[in-house]
Amino acid sequence: MTARKEKTAIPAKRSTSFDPEVALAFGTVFQSMRLERSYAQDAFALIAGIDRSYYGKLERGERQPTVGLLLRISKALGVSGAEIMAAAEQLMAKKVRQTARRR
Repeated sequence: MTARKEKTAIPAKRSTSFDPEVALAFGTVFQSMRLERSYAQDAFALIAGIDRSYYGKLERGERQPTVGLLLRISKALGVSGAEIMAAAEQLMAKKVRQTARRR
């Protein structure tokens, strides 16, 4: 009989679409627009139909919004999803420029 070599299990890398930079940009935009309209975070989450604690995680950049959530939040804010996307893109571009200047 031949001895079998045991294979060591290598954990598979988990594919993820979470991008902390994107999540933080959307969170910053959500919070800014919410505060411009003088909504408390918990009241706004209720208006948007999102769990209060989950919405807080979105604003802190701990979660990345799905397209459905983005559209629900934009509707509650009274703006288009495109406006939120553009604001997040501008914020990310600004951070890239700031980082480039520091080098």
